Amino acid sequence: MAKQWWHLTIDEVVQTLEANSSLGLASDEARARLQKYGPNQLKEKKPISPLSIFLSQFQDFIVWILIAAALVSGFLKEWVDASAIIVIVILNAILGFVQEYRAEKSMAALKKLSSPTSKVIRDGQHGVIASHELVPGDLIALEAGDNIPADSRIVWLTANLSTQEASLTGESTPVLKAILPLGKSLPVSPVAGGADRQEIPLAERANMAYMGTSVAAGKARALVCETGMQTELGKIAGMIQEVKEEATPLQKKLEEFGKWIVYLCFILVGLVFLLEWLRGGKLIDVFLIAVSLAVAAIPEGLPAVVTIALALGVQRMVKRHALIRKLPSVETLGCATVICSDKTGTLTKNEMTVQVVSADNALLKVTGVGYEPKGDFLFNEKAVNPVDYPGLHTALRCAVLCNGAELQKNNGGYKIVGDPTEGALLSAAAKAGLWKEKLEEQFLFTEEIPFDSERKKMTIVRKDKEGLVAFVKGAPDILLGDCTAIEEKGSARALTDDDRKKILTVNSDLANSALRVLAVAYSRLDTAPRAYEATLIERELTFAGLIAMIDPPREEVKKAIAECARAGIKSVMIT
Repeated sequence: MAKQWWHLTIDEVVQTLEANSSLGLASDEARARLQKYGPNQLKEKKPISPLSIFLSQFQDFIVWILIAAALVSGFLKEWVDASAIIVIVILNAILGFVQEYRAEKSMAALKKLSSPTSKVIRDGQHGVIASHELVPGDLIALEAGDNIPADSRIVWLTANLSTQEASLTGESTPVLKAILPLGKSLPVSPVAGGADRQEIPLAERANMAYMGTSVAAGKARALVCETGMQTELGKIAGMIQEVKEEATPLQKKLEEFGKWIVYLCFILVGLVFLLEWLRGGKLIDVFLIAVSLAVAAIPEGLPAVVTIALALGVQRMVKRHALIRKLPSVETLGCATVICSDKTGTLTKNEMTVQVVSADNALLKVTGVGYEPKGDFLFNEKAVNPVDYPGLHTALRCAVLCNGAELQKNNGGYKIVGDPTEGALLSAAAKAGLWKEKLEEQFLFTEEIPFDSERKKMTIVRKDKEGLVAFVKGAPDILLGDCTAIEEKGSARALTDDDRKKILTVNSDLANSALRVLAVAYSRLDTAPRAYEATLIERELTFAGLIAMIDPPREEVKKAIAECARAGIKSVMIT
Protein backbone atom coordinates (compact mmCIF):
# COMPACT_ATOMS: atom_id res chain seq x y z
CA MET A 1 0.00 0.00 0.00
CA ALA A 2 3.05 2.25 -0.15
CA LYS A 3 1.86 5.86 -0.54
CA GLN A 4 3.12 9.26 0.48
CA TRP A 5 0.77 9.42 3.45
CA TRP A 6 2.36 12.59 4.83
CA HIS A 7 1.07 14.53 1.81
CA LEU A 8 -2.57 13.58 2.43
CA THR A 9 -5.13 15.31 4.63
CA ILE A 10 -6.72 13.28 7.40
CA ASP A 11 -9.91 12.90 5.36
CA GLU A 12 -7.90 11.63 2.37
CA VAL A 13 -6.08 9.13 4.58
CA VAL A 14 -9.38 7.89 6.05
CA GLN A 15 -10.87 7.55 2.57
CA THR A 16 -7.83 5.75 1.13
CA LEU A 17 -7.64 3.30 4.03
CA GLU A 18 -11.43 2.92 4.24
CA ALA A 19 -11.04 3.54 7.95
CA ASN A 20 -12.72 5.47 10.75
CA SER A 21 -10.66 8.02 12.69
CA SER A 22 -13.06 7.95 15.65
CA LEU A 23 -14.35 4.39 16.07
CA GLY A 24 -11.58 2.41 14.40
CA LEU A 25 -12.12 -0.70 12.28
CA ALA A 26 -14.81 -3.30 12.86
CA SER A 27 -13.39 -6.54 14.27
CA ASP A 28 -14.59 -8.56 11.25
CA GLU A 29 -12.93 -6.13 8.87
CA ALA A 30 -9.71 -6.25 10.88
CA ARG A 31 -9.64 -10.05 10.63
CA ALA A 32 -10.24 -9.88 6.87
CA ARG A 33 -7.40 -7.38 6.44
CA LEU A 34 -5.07 -9.55 8.51
CA GLN A 35 -5.68 -12.34 6.00
CA LYS A 36 -5.11 -9.93 3.11
CA TYR A 37 -2.01 -8.06 4.31
CA GLY A 38 -0.50 -10.63 6.65
CA PRO A 39 0.87 -10.11 10.18
CA ASN A 40 2.57 -6.89 11.20
CA GLN A 41 6.05 -8.32 11.64
CA LEU A 42 9.35 -8.28 9.84
CA LYS A 43 9.94 -11.34 7.71
CA GLU A 44 12.92 -13.42 8.59
CA LYS A 45 14.80 -16.05 6.71
CA LYS A 46 13.56 -19.58 7.27
CA PRO A 47 15.14 -20.93 10.49
CA ILE A 48 18.07 -23.25 9.87
CA SER A 49 17.25 -26.85 10.81
CA PRO A 50 19.69 -28.84 12.98
CA LEU A 51 20.33 -31.15 10.01
CA SER A 52 21.24 -28.19 7.79
CA ILE A 53 23.62 -26.87 10.44
CA PHE A 54 25.28 -30.29 10.67
CA LEU A 55 25.57 -30.73 6.89
CA SER A 56 27.03 -27.23 6.54
CA GLN A 57 30.08 -28.45 8.45
CA PHE A 58 31.04 -30.53 5.38
CA GLN A 59 31.06 -27.65 2.90
CA ASP A 60 34.72 -26.67 3.19
CA PHE A 61 36.96 -27.82 0.35
CA ILE A 62 39.58 -29.17 2.74
CA VAL A 63 36.91 -31.43 4.31
CA TRP A 64 36.02 -32.77 0.85
CA ILE A 65 39.66 -33.64 0.32
CA LEU A 66 39.71 -35.57 3.60
CA ILE A 67 36.57 -37.47 2.64
CA ALA A 68 38.14 -38.34 -0.71
CA ALA A 69 41.30 -39.45 1.11
CA ALA A 70 39.22 -41.70 3.38
CA LEU A 71 37.53 -43.29 0.36
CA VAL A 72 40.87 -43.91 -1.32
CA SER A 73 42.27 -45.41 1.91
CA GLY A 74 39.27 -47.71 2.10
CA PHE A 75 39.78 -48.70 -1.54
CA LEU A 76 43.37 -49.57 -0.70
CA LYS A 77 42.12 -51.52 2.33
CA GLU A 78 44.01 -49.20 4.69
CA TRP A 79 41.16 -49.45 7.19
CA VAL A 80 43.02 -47.84 10.10
CA ASP A 81 43.86 -44.72 8.06
CA ALA A 82 40.38 -44.57 6.58
CA SER A 83 38.76 -44.89 10.01
CA ALA A 84 41.05 -42.26 11.53
CA ILE A 85 40.25 -39.74 8.79
CA ILE A 86 36.48 -40.36 9.03
CA VAL A 87 36.56 -40.00 12.83
CA ILE A 88 38.42 -36.69 12.53
CA VAL A 89 35.93 -35.38 9.96
CA ILE A 90 32.92 -36.39 12.07
CA LEU A 91 34.38 -34.99 15.31
CA ASN A 92 35.14 -31.74 13.51
CA ALA A 93 31.56 -31.57 12.23
CA ILE A 94 30.10 -32.31 15.68
CA LEU A 95 32.22 -29.60 17.34
CA GLY A 96 31.17 -27.00 14.78
CA PHE A 97 27.54 -28.12 14.95
CA VAL A 98 27.38 -27.81 18.76
CA GLN A 99 28.74 -24.24 18.71
CA GLU A 100 26.44 -22.99 15.92
CA TYR A 101 23.35 -24.83 17.22
CA ARG A 102 23.80 -23.25 20.65
CA ALA A 103 24.07 -19.83 19.03
CA GLU A 104 20.86 -20.38 17.02
CA LYS A 105 19.00 -21.51 20.15
CA SER A 106 20.24 -18.45 22.06
CA MET A 107 19.06 -16.14 19.25
CA ALA A 108 15.63 -17.80 19.26
CA ALA A 109 15.39 -17.39 23.04
CA LEU A 110 16.22 -13.68 22.78
CA LYS A 111 13.44 -13.17 20.22
CA LYS A 112 10.89 -14.85 22.50
CA LEU A 113 11.67 -12.34 25.25
CA SER A 114 9.97 -9.63 23.16
CA SER A 115 6.20 -9.89 22.81
CA PRO A 116 4.98 -6.30 22.17
CA THR A 117 1.37 -5.23 22.43
CA SER A 118 -0.51 -2.21 21.13
CA LYS A 119 -3.45 -0.12 22.31
CA VAL A 120 -6.04 -0.15 19.55
CA ILE A 121 -9.56 1.15 19.05
CA ARG A 122 -11.91 -1.27 17.27
CA ASP A 123 -15.71 -1.18 17.17
CA GLY A 124 -15.40 2.06 19.13
CA GLN A 125 -13.87 0.18 22.09
CA HIS A 126 -10.37 0.52 23.49
CA GLY A 127 -8.40 -2.71 23.72
CA VAL A 128 -4.91 -4.20 23.79
CA ILE A 129 -3.79 -6.66 21.11
CA ALA A 130 -0.52 -8.24 20.01
CA SER A 131 1.29 -5.81 17.72
CA HIS A 132 1.61 -8.41 14.96
CA GLU A 133 -2.22 -8.38 14.63
CA LEU A 134 -2.35 -4.73 13.54
CA VAL A 135 -3.58 -4.05 10.00
CA PRO A 136 -3.70 -0.97 7.73
CA GLY A 137 -6.62 1.19 8.83
CA ASP A 138 -6.36 0.31 12.54
CA LEU A 139 -6.73 3.26 14.91
CA ILE A 140 -4.02 3.12 17.61
CA ALA A 141 -3.67 5.14 20.81
CA LEU A 142 -0.22 6.38 21.79
CA GLU A 143 1.18 8.03 24.90
CA ALA A 144 4.57 8.82 26.44
CA GLY A 145 6.75 5.73 26.72
CA ASP A 146 4.90 3.68 24.06
CA ASN A 147 6.78 1.98 21.26
CA ILE A 148 5.19 2.76 17.91
CA PRO A 149 4.12 -0.59 16.39
CA ALA A 150 3.63 0.37 12.71
CA ASP A 151 4.03 3.28 10.29
CA SER A 152 1.04 5.50 11.07
CA ARG A 153 -0.50 8.84 10.11
CA ILE A 154 -1.28 11.00 13.15
CA VAL A 155 -4.94 12.12 13.23
CA TRP A 156 -5.11 13.63 16.73
CA LEU A 157 -2.47 14.81 19.18
CA THR A 158 -1.72 16.91 22.20
CA ALA A 159 0.37 20.01 21.55
CA ASN A 160 3.45 18.52 23.22
CA LEU A 161 3.55 15.26 21.24
CA SER A 162 7.10 14.31 20.30
CA THR A 163 8.74 11.05 19.29
CA GLN A 164 12.21 9.65 19.79
CA GLU A 165 13.41 8.63 16.31
CA ALA A 166 17.09 7.94 17.03
CA SER A 167 16.73 4.29 16.01
CA LEU A 168 15.58 5.33 12.52
CA THR A 169 17.25 8.67 11.81
CA GLY A 170 20.05 8.88 14.39
CA GLU A 171 18.69 12.16 15.79
CA SER A 172 19.06 12.10 19.58
CA THR A 173 16.58 14.91 20.34
CA PRO A 174 12.81 14.22 20.20
CA VAL A 175 10.88 15.33 17.11
CA LEU A 176 7.82 17.55 17.64
CA LYS A 177 4.79 16.22 15.74
CA ALA A 178 1.87 17.81 13.88
CA ILE A 179 -1.23 16.66 11.97
CA LEU A 180 -1.33 19.01 8.96
CA PRO A 181 -0.44 17.52 5.54
CA LEU A 182 3.05 18.29 4.29
CA GLY A 183 4.14 19.60 0.89
CA LYS A 184 0.65 20.48 -0.34
CA SER A 185 1.76 23.88 -1.66
CA LEU A 186 4.94 22.73 -3.36
CA PRO A 187 5.22 23.48 -7.12
CA VAL A 188 4.82 20.83 -9.78
CA SER A 189 8.00 18.82 -10.20
CA PRO A 190 8.71 17.85 -13.82
CA VAL A 191 11.18 15.26 -12.59
CA ALA A 192 8.37 13.53 -10.69
CA GLY A 193 6.40 13.13 -13.88
CA GLY A 194 3.99 15.99 -13.23
CA ALA A 195 3.23 15.11 -9.63
CA ASP A 196 2.33 18.17 -7.58
CA ARG A 197 4.02 16.91 -4.45
CA GLN A 198 7.68 16.43 -3.79
CA GLU A 199 9.52 13.91 -1.65
CA ILE A 200 10.05 14.91 1.96
CA PRO A 201 12.96 13.39 3.93
CA LEU A 202 12.01 10.84 6.55
CA ALA A 203 13.26 12.99 9.44
CA GLU A 204 10.97 15.88 8.37
CA ARG A 205 7.67 13.98 8.13
CA ALA A 206 6.19 15.58 11.21
CA ASN A 207 2.70 14.07 10.78
CA MET A 208 3.95 10.46 10.71
CA ALA A 209 4.90 8.00 13.45
CA TYR A 210 7.18 5.15 12.47
CA MET A 211 7.65 1.56 13.58
CA GLY A 212 10.72 1.15 15.77
CA THR A 213 10.49 4.65 17.29
CA SER A 214 8.83 5.66 20.57
CA VAL A 215 6.69 8.43 22.04
CA ALA A 216 8.79 10.83 24.13
CA ALA A 217 5.98 13.10 25.34
CA GLY A 218 2.28 13.75 24.81
CA LYS A 219 -0.57 11.62 23.52
CA ALA A 220 -1.91 10.85 20.08
CA ARG A 221 -4.17 8.74 17.92
CA ALA A 222 -2.95 7.50 14.58
CA LEU A 223 -4.17 5.42 11.65
CA VAL A 224 -1.93 2.53 10.71
CA CYS A 225 -0.82 3.01 7.09
CA GLU A 226 1.88 0.41 6.54
CA THR A 227 2.65 -2.82 8.37
CA GLY A 228 5.35 -5.47 8.36
CA MET A 229 7.86 -5.31 5.52
CA GLN A 230 6.09 -2.26 3.98
CA THR A 231 7.17 -0.05 6.88
CA GLU A 232 10.34 2.04 6.70
CA LEU A 233 11.96 -0.36 9.17
CA GLY A 234 10.78 -3.29 7.05
CA LYS A 235 12.41 -1.79 3.95
CA ILE A 236 15.71 -1.58 5.83
CA ALA A 237 15.30 -5.19 6.98
CA GLY A 238 14.61 -6.24 3.39
CA MET A 239 17.78 -4.57 2.13
CA ILE A 240 19.81 -6.29 4.84
CA GLN A 241 18.39 -9.70 3.90
CA GLU A 242 19.27 -9.15 0.24
CA VAL A 243 22.97 -8.91 1.07
CA LYS A 244 24.66 -12.09 -0.14
CA GLU A 245 26.83 -13.99 2.27
CA GLU A 246 30.46 -14.03 1.30
CA ALA A 247 33.14 -16.49 2.29
CA THR A 248 35.26 -15.32 5.20
CA PRO A 249 38.99 -14.66 4.73
CA LEU A 250 39.78 -17.89 6.58
CA GLN A 251 37.42 -19.92 4.40
CA LYS A 252 39.02 -18.45 1.28
CA LYS A 253 42.52 -19.25 2.56
CA LEU A 254 41.59 -22.82 3.49
CA GLU A 255 39.99 -23.39 0.10
CA GLU A 256 43.08 -22.00 -1.61
CA PHE A 257 45.29 -24.17 0.62
CA GLY A 258 43.18 -27.24 -0.20
CA LYS A 259 43.55 -26.65 -3.92
CA TRP A 260 47.32 -26.34 -3.58
CA ILE A 261 47.36 -29.66 -1.70
CA VAL A 262 45.41 -31.30 -4.52
CA TYR A 263 47.75 -29.85 -7.15
CA LEU A 264 50.82 -30.91 -5.16
CA CYS A 265 49.44 -34.40 -4.64
CA PHE A 266 48.74 -34.81 -8.36
CA ILE A 267 52.28 -33.69 -9.18
CA LEU A 268 53.81 -36.05 -6.59
CA VAL A 269 51.59 -38.96 -7.65
CA GLY A 270 52.49 -38.40 -11.29
CA LEU A 271 56.18 -38.05 -10.54
CA VAL A 272 56.39 -41.14 -8.31
CA PHE A 273 54.28 -43.15 -10.73
CA LEU A 274 56.53 -42.16 -13.65
CA LEU A 275 59.82 -42.88 -11.82
CA GLU A 276 58.67 -46.25 -10.46
CA TRP A 277 57.31 -47.27 -13.86
CA LEU A 278 60.57 -46.30 -15.54
CA ARG A 279 62.42 -48.46 -12.99
CA GLY A 280 60.39 -51.42 -14.19
CA GLY A 281 57.91 -51.71 -11.32
CA LYS A 282 54.56 -53.41 -11.77
CA LEU A 283 51.85 -51.01 -12.88
CA ILE A 284 49.40 -51.86 -10.08
CA ASP A 285 52.10 -51.68 -7.40
CA VAL A 286 53.35 -48.36 -8.71
CA PHE A 287 49.81 -46.97 -8.71
CA LEU A 288 49.12 -48.10 -5.11
CA ILE A 289 52.40 -46.61 -3.84
CA ALA A 290 51.67 -43.26 -5.52
CA VAL A 291 48.12 -43.06 -4.15
CA SER A 292 49.26 -44.00 -0.62
CA LEU A 293 51.82 -41.21 -0.76
CA ALA A 294 49.11 -38.73 -1.82
CA VAL A 295 46.85 -39.76 1.06
CA ALA A 296 49.71 -39.48 3.55
CA ALA A 297 50.45 -35.94 2.33
CA ILE A 298 47.00 -34.68 3.32
CA PRO A 299 46.92 -32.96 6.76
CA GLU A 300 44.00 -34.81 8.37
CA GLY A 301 44.16 -32.84 11.59
CA LEU A 302 43.99 -29.37 10.01
CA PRO A 303 40.17 -28.92 10.02
CA ALA A 304 39.93 -30.12 13.63
CA VAL A 305 42.72 -27.77 14.73
CA VAL A 306 41.07 -24.81 12.96
CA THR A 307 37.62 -25.64 14.41
CA ILE A 308 38.99 -26.00 17.95
CA ALA A 309 40.86 -22.68 17.66
CA LEU A 310 37.71 -20.91 16.42
CA ALA A 311 35.58 -22.56 19.12
CA LEU A 312 37.95 -21.25 21.79
CA GLY A 313 37.59 -17.79 20.23
CA VAL A 314 33.79 -18.08 20.37
CA GLN A 315 33.95 -18.99 24.06
CA ARG A 316 36.10 -15.94 24.78
CA MET A 317 33.60 -13.73 22.93
CA VAL A 318 30.69 -15.25 24.87
CA LYS A 319 32.41 -14.24 28.11
CA ARG A 320 32.38 -10.69 26.72
CA HIS A 321 28.62 -10.97 26.05
CA ALA A 322 29.00 -11.31 22.26
CA LEU A 323 27.00 -14.03 20.51
CA ILE A 324 28.70 -15.57 17.44
CA ARG A 325 26.45 -17.55 15.09
CA LYS A 326 29.11 -18.85 12.67
CA LEU A 327 32.52 -20.10 13.78
CA PRO A 328 34.49 -18.46 10.92
CA SER A 329 33.04 -15.06 11.93
CA VAL A 330 35.48 -14.98 14.83
CA GLU A 331 38.42 -14.96 12.43
CA THR A 332 36.66 -12.38 10.22
CA LEU A 333 36.52 -9.96 13.17
CA GLY A 334 40.26 -10.32 13.51
CA CYS A 335 40.72 -9.28 9.85
CA ALA A 336 38.83 -5.98 10.24
CA THR A 337 40.79 -2.90 9.17
CA VAL A 338 38.00 -0.29 9.33
CA ILE A 339 35.12 0.01 11.83
CA CYS A 340 32.21 2.27 10.83
CA SER A 341 30.01 3.22 13.77
CA ASP A 342 26.84 5.20 14.34
CA LYS A 343 27.07 7.98 16.92
CA THR A 344 23.77 8.21 18.79
CA GLY A 345 23.29 5.28 21.15
CA THR A 346 26.47 3.55 19.97
CA LEU A 347 29.34 5.89 20.72
CA THR A 348 27.08 7.93 22.99
CA LYS A 349 24.74 6.70 25.73
CA ASN A 350 21.62 8.22 24.07
CA GLU A 351 20.88 9.63 27.53
CA MET A 352 20.99 13.43 27.80
CA THR A 353 23.01 14.48 30.85
CA VAL A 354 23.26 17.89 32.51
CA GLN A 355 26.90 18.97 32.75
CA VAL A 356 26.75 22.66 33.72
CA VAL A 357 24.35 24.91 35.62
CA SER A 358 24.84 28.67 35.56
CA ALA A 359 23.09 30.32 38.53
CA ASP A 360 23.92 32.86 41.25
CA ASN A 361 26.77 34.27 39.09
CA ALA A 362 28.48 30.89 39.40
CA LEU A 363 29.23 28.22 36.83
CA LEU A 364 28.70 24.85 38.50
CA LYS A 365 29.80 21.60 36.85
CA VAL A 366 27.65 18.50 37.39
CA THR A 367 29.27 15.06 37.50
CA GLY A 368 27.67 11.72 36.68
CA VAL A 369 26.56 10.15 33.42
CA GLY A 370 23.14 9.12 32.18
CA TYR A 371 19.91 9.23 34.17
CA GLU A 372 21.38 7.76 37.36
CA PRO A 373 20.82 10.52 39.99
CA LYS A 374 24.34 10.17 41.36
CA GLY A 375 26.89 12.94 41.05
CA ASP A 376 28.35 16.07 42.60
CA PHE A 377 28.27 19.79 41.92
CA LEU A 378 31.71 21.34 41.41
CA PHE A 379 32.80 24.96 41.65
CA ASN A 380 36.38 25.63 40.57
CA GLU A 381 36.81 21.84 40.38
CA LYS A 382 35.91 21.43 44.08
CA ALA A 383 32.77 19.68 45.30
CA VAL A 384 30.23 22.03 46.91
CA ASN A 385 26.97 21.61 48.78
CA PRO A 386 24.02 22.61 46.56
CA VAL A 387 22.30 24.02 49.65
CA ASP A 388 24.94 26.80 49.76
CA TYR A 389 23.75 28.04 46.36
CA PRO A 390 20.10 29.10 46.64
CA GLY A 391 20.10 30.23 43.01
CA LEU A 392 21.05 26.71 41.94
CA HIS A 393 18.19 25.37 44.04
CA THR A 394 15.75 27.76 42.34
CA ALA A 395 16.95 26.98 38.83
CA LEU A 396 16.67 23.23 39.33
CA ARG A 397 13.28 23.59 41.00
CA CYS A 398 12.02 25.50 37.94
CA ALA A 399 13.38 22.75 35.68
CA VAL A 400 11.57 20.05 37.68
CA LEU A 401 8.23 21.82 37.96
CA CYS A 402 8.19 22.75 34.26
CA ASN A 403 8.61 19.15 33.22
CA GLY A 404 6.44 16.37 31.77
CA ALA A 405 8.86 13.46 32.15
CA GLU A 406 9.21 10.89 34.93
CA LEU A 407 12.35 9.40 36.46
CA GLN A 408 11.63 5.79 37.37
CA LYS A 409 13.64 3.00 38.97
CA ASN A 410 14.33 0.15 36.57
CA ASN A 411 16.15 -3.10 37.42
CA GLY A 412 18.53 -1.50 39.86
CA GLY A 413 19.02 1.58 37.68
CA TYR A 414 16.86 4.42 36.41
CA LYS A 415 14.93 5.05 33.20
CA ILE A 416 13.08 8.01 31.74
CA VAL A 417 9.46 8.01 30.62
CA GLY A 418 9.09 11.03 28.39
CA ASP A 419 11.43 13.54 26.76
CA PRO A 420 15.15 12.70 27.28
CA THR A 421 15.99 16.39 27.75
CA GLU A 422 13.41 16.72 30.52
CA GLY A 423 14.70 13.46 31.99
CA ALA A 424 18.19 14.94 32.20
CA LEU A 425 16.78 17.90 34.16
CA LEU A 426 15.05 15.56 36.63
CA SER A 427 18.25 13.59 37.15
CA ALA A 428 20.32 16.74 37.78
CA ALA A 429 17.77 18.06 40.28
CA ALA A 430 17.70 14.69 42.08
CA LYS A 431 21.47 14.98 42.54
CA ALA A 432 20.72 18.13 44.51
CA GLY A 433 18.01 16.39 46.55
CA LEU A 434 15.09 17.81 44.56
CA TRP A 435 12.67 15.05 43.58
CA LYS A 436 9.69 15.75 41.35
CA GLU A 437 7.25 13.68 43.41
CA LYS A 438 7.94 15.70 46.58
CA LEU A 439 7.94 19.09 44.84
CA GLU A 440 4.60 18.32 43.15
CA GLU A 441 3.08 17.79 46.59
CA GLN A 442 3.98 21.41 47.42
CA PHE A 443 3.21 22.86 43.99
CA LEU A 444 -0.03 21.43 42.60
CA PHE A 445 -0.53 21.35 38.84
CA THR A 446 -2.96 23.94 37.48
CA GLU A 447 -2.38 24.38 33.73
CA GLU A 448 0.20 23.76 31.02
CA ILE A 449 1.13 25.79 27.95
CA PRO A 450 3.00 23.24 25.79
CA PHE A 451 6.20 23.94 23.93
CA ASP A 452 5.90 25.00 20.31
CA SER A 453 8.51 25.83 17.69
CA GLU A 454 7.42 29.46 17.36
CA ARG A 455 7.59 30.46 21.04
CA LYS A 456 10.43 28.04 21.85
CA LYS A 457 9.15 27.92 25.41
CA MET A 458 7.09 25.70 27.70
CA THR A 459 5.17 26.82 30.79
CA ILE A 460 3.47 24.99 33.62
CA VAL A 461 1.38 26.94 36.13
CA ARG A 462 1.22 25.51 39.64
CA LYS A 463 -0.33 26.51 42.94
CA ASP A 464 1.28 26.56 46.38
CA LYS A 465 0.16 28.02 49.71
CA GLU A 466 0.90 31.56 48.54
CA GLY A 467 -0.86 31.38 45.17
CA LEU A 468 -0.10 30.69 41.52
CA VAL A 469 3.44 30.33 40.14
CA ALA A 470 4.39 29.99 36.47
CA PHE A 471 7.51 27.94 35.78
CA VAL A 472 9.01 28.46 32.33
CA LYS A 473 11.87 26.92 30.33
CA GLY A 474 13.01 27.55 26.79
CA ALA A 475 15.63 28.91 24.42
CA PRO A 476 17.91 31.32 26.39
CA ASP A 477 17.89 34.19 23.86
CA ILE A 478 14.07 34.06 23.59
CA LEU A 479 13.30 33.53 27.28
CA LEU A 480 15.67 36.27 28.38
CA GLY A 481 13.58 38.77 26.42
CA ASP A 482 10.58 37.95 28.63
CA CYS A 483 12.51 38.50 31.90
CA THR A 484 12.58 41.70 33.92
CA ALA A 485 14.24 40.34 37.07
CA ILE A 486 16.98 37.90 38.02
CA GLU A 487 17.37 35.50 40.95
CA GLU A 488 20.46 36.22 43.03
CA LYS A 489 21.35 34.68 46.40
CA GLY A 490 17.81 33.73 47.23
CA SER A 491 16.04 36.94 46.19
CA ALA A 492 15.04 38.70 43.00
CA ARG A 493 16.35 42.04 41.72
CA ALA A 494 15.95 44.02 38.52
CA LEU A 495 17.61 42.56 35.42
CA THR A 496 20.16 45.01 33.96
CA ASP A 497 21.69 45.26 30.50
CA ASP A 498 25.00 44.04 31.94
CA ASP A 499 23.19 40.97 33.31
CA ARG A 500 21.76 40.25 29.87
CA LYS A 501 25.19 40.53 28.21
CA LYS A 502 26.76 38.19 30.79
CA ILE A 503 23.99 35.61 30.40
CA LEU A 504 24.21 35.66 26.60
CA THR A 505 28.02 35.35 26.77
CA VAL A 506 27.78 32.32 29.06
CA ASN A 507 25.11 30.83 26.79
CA SER A 508 27.37 31.31 23.74
CA ASP A 509 30.37 29.74 25.51
CA LEU A 510 28.35 26.71 26.57
CA ALA A 511 26.82 26.27 23.10
CA ASN A 512 30.30 26.48 21.52
CA SER A 513 31.32 23.60 23.80
CA ALA A 514 28.76 21.37 22.04
CA LEU A 515 26.29 21.67 24.90
CA ARG A 516 22.55 22.11 24.49
CA VAL A 517 21.45 25.04 26.67
CA LEU A 518 18.07 25.76 28.24
CA ALA A 519 17.06 28.79 30.29
CA VAL A 520 14.66 28.55 33.24
CA ALA A 521 12.56 31.27 34.85
CA TYR A 522 9.50 31.76 37.01
CA SER A 523 6.81 34.30 37.81
CA ARG A 524 4.49 34.54 40.79
CA LEU A 525 1.05 35.53 39.56
CA ASP A 526 -0.81 38.02 41.72
CA THR A 527 -4.19 36.89 40.44
CA ALA A 528 -5.50 34.10 38.26
CA PRO A 529 -5.28 35.13 34.57
CA ARG A 530 -8.49 35.44 32.56
CA ALA A 531 -7.05 32.78 30.26
CA TYR A 532 -3.99 30.54 30.44
CA GLU A 533 -2.33 31.95 27.35
CA ALA A 534 1.35 32.50 26.68
CA THR A 535 0.95 36.22 26.04
CA LEU A 536 -0.63 36.69 29.48
CA ILE A 537 1.68 34.49 31.52
CA GLU A 538 5.10 34.41 29.84
CA ARG A 539 6.02 38.01 30.71
CA GLU A 540 7.75 39.88 33.52
CA LEU A 541 9.57 36.67 34.45
CA THR A 542 12.40 36.25 36.95
CA PHE A 543 15.44 34.67 35.31
CA ALA A 544 16.71 31.69 37.35
CA GLY A 545 19.62 30.30 35.36
CA LEU A 546 21.04 28.33 32.43
CA ILE A 547 21.24 24.55 32.29
CA ALA A 548 23.56 22.92 29.74
CA MET A 549 23.52 19.26 28.78
CA ILE A 550 24.96 16.78 26.31
CA ASP A 551 24.46 13.21 25.13
CA PRO A 552 27.72 11.94 26.67
CA PRO A 553 30.03 9.37 25.10
CA ARG A 554 30.05 5.90 26.62
CA GLU A 555 32.81 5.48 29.18
CA GLU A 556 34.40 2.60 27.27
CA VAL A 557 34.48 4.39 23.89
CA LYS A 558 37.79 6.24 24.35
CA LYS A 559 39.59 3.06 25.40
CA ALA A 560 38.00 1.05 22.57
CA ILE A 561 39.03 3.58 19.91
CA ALA A 562 42.58 3.68 21.33
CA GLU A 563 42.77 -0.13 21.21
CA CYS A 564 41.56 -0.11 17.61
CA ALA A 565 44.24 2.44 16.70
CA ARG A 566 46.95 0.30 18.30
CA ALA A 567 45.66 -2.71 16.34
CA GLY A 568 45.86 -0.75 13.09
CA ILE A 569 42.07 -0.45 12.74
CA LYS A 570 40.66 2.85 11.47
CA SER A 571 37.55 4.10 13.32
CA VAL A 572 34.94 6.04 11.32
CA MET A 573 31.88 7.73 12.84
CA ILE A 574 28.84 7.90 10.56
CA THR A 575 26.10 10.26 11.74
